[in-house]
Amino acid sequence: MKYQVIIIGGGPAGYTAAEAAGKGGLSVLLIEKNSLGGVCLNEGCIPTKTLLYSAKTYDSAKHASKYAVNIPEVSFDLPKIIARKSKVVRKLVLGVKAKLTANNVTIVSGEAQIIDKNTVRCGEETYEGENLILCTGSETFIPPIPGVDAVNYWTHRDALDSKELPASLAIVGGGVIGMEFASFFNSLGVQVTVVEMMDEILGGMDKELSALLRAEYAKRGIKFLLGTKVIGLSQTEEGAVVSYENAEGNGSVVAEKLLMSVGRRPVTKGFGLENLNLEKTERGTIRVNEKMQTSVSGVYVCGDLTGFSLLAHTAVREAEVAVHSILGKEDTMSYRAIPGVVYTNPEIAGVGETEESASTKGINYQVIKLPMAYSGRFVAENEGVNGVCKVLLDEQQRVIGAHVLGNPASEIITLAGTAIELGLTAAQWKKIVFPHPTVGEIFREAL
Repeated sequence: MKYQVIIIGGGPAGYTAAEAAGKGGLSVLLIEKNSLGGVCLNEGCIPTKTLLYSAKTYDSAKHASKYAVNIPEVSFDLPKIIARKSKVVRKLVLGVKAKLTANNVTIVSGEAQIIDKNTVRCGEETYEGENLILCTGSETFIPPIPGVDAVNYWTHRDALDSKELPASLAIVGGGVIGMEFASFFNSLGVQVTVVEMMDEILGGMDKELSALLRAEYAKRGIKFLLGTKVIGLSQTEEGAVVSYENAEGNGSVVAEKLLMSVGRRPVTKGFGLENLNLEKTERGTIRVNEKMQTSVSGVYVCGDLTGFSLLAHTAVREAEVAVHSILGKEDTMSYRAIPGVVYTNPEIAGVGETEESASTKGINYQVIKLPMAYSGRFVAENEGVNGVCKVLLDEQQRVIGAHVLGNPASEIITLAGTAIELGLTAAQWKKIVFPHPTVGEIFREAL
């Protein structure tokens, strides 16, 4: 069977590419070995945010008296929280399938095997394609820590489906995934310890705001071990034992459950990628140009497989650019304003340069920092909560970065991303009329 586009992987990059190509009138084949939606929809972005919203609602109910609302008894039902999460995922997966079907995308379930750039096999069938888009996503990385194979640890997938709360939880890795699960379990009363090898949580985010978020969660009872290397793992009747070393010496943490959350890595094996002989970068990732084209004509790579940004929204945009290239539409990929969000409570979000990245690049910058209390809407809805907004300007007063600690950071960070992508100066951005009262006005106040 022949198609104009064959796509391997049905996550955000894959299903976006398939829908866009189908809308563009191309014949499209999408091959997915697991469930449509990929990791993001089935065991990442969506299910974690569903759980976190339940935890946030529970937190709000516990502290309702701050807003003169009295709730005598507040409780939660974990099995029902998990069931609701699964319902939300099922609904959205069906939605993705419906959109693809509406755009005449042929969906095949199974493991794809690349024969060459125009030939892909799945099961007993062989398919021919004019263009190939690779969107194979990423997988959980488990570091080779001594004893890891002998420990009954959780990955994020296990943590999403547990219907029983452990009394204590040790999390190895203080990145986005680790901190979101730390937030969830802390809200539900679990004693959480986060072990992070770097000197601060959330590497890549603004360091000052990350430290403020950590301090907030430390007040809520989470124990943080920073600059700490895990040197061994073992299992006892009491639970998992995490042995570590840091500047203070050696020590250990014992917890009923252990969550391994060190990070993710692109899926590069098992689907015949080596048969394409694609050019790679110095870091070993697949080299693509600004149109997401590889060194082999007709082969495109989008999403986590590029190794650039393991974020669903980046993958979506990359997929659009790739399909536009196939359709002959002028479009290029820009990474200037890729937002990053951590859905803790409070949320933390950033886009563009951080102080750390600007310094590394030798960019002369100015920092404008403002308490979130300068936003009337924020004060009205966040009783007793502190937050910070930070904007970075270059020598020409152009907006090059913005970072927010406080709800709803995830919803307002796009305002800053737009300013960065368009190259607006502070004066130009301030001319835009913000509705009042909104939390997003904090950017206008800062300028």
